[in-house]
Amino acid sequence: MAVKIKTQYGTIDITNDVIATVVGGAATDNYGVVGMASKNQIRDNVNDILRRENYARGVVVRQEENGVAIDVYVIVSYGTKISEVSRNVQSKVKYNLETMLGVTANSVNVIVQGVRVLAD
Repeated sequence: MAVKIKTQYGTIDITNDVIATVVGGAATDNYGVVGMASKNQIRDNVNDILRRENYARGVVVRQEENGVAIDVYVIVSYGTKISEVSRNVQSKVKYNLETMLGVTANSVNVIVQGVRVLAD
């Protein structure tokens, strides 16, 4: 399914993969986020951090009447305040969707799949 935006020149279709890439980039750009995690770790048999080309496996996009609802699956860094990191992810994802794609995010749900200790 895709988000359709009607303009005076025609229709713009934005696929869920594009939305997932923008969301993944916004989420991993925050302090305290180690990376994206798969939403189905058992099925995907992946317990690792997703690379940029696989961000769609860590993001769920649901179309709603006047926007989208986003679920973001992340792995956070040990020692950071999870609530603050999640709040920062929510605001950055909403901002990037508005500015880059013109899509309104009605809700951004951050699901923490794990905590990692980063070795320096």
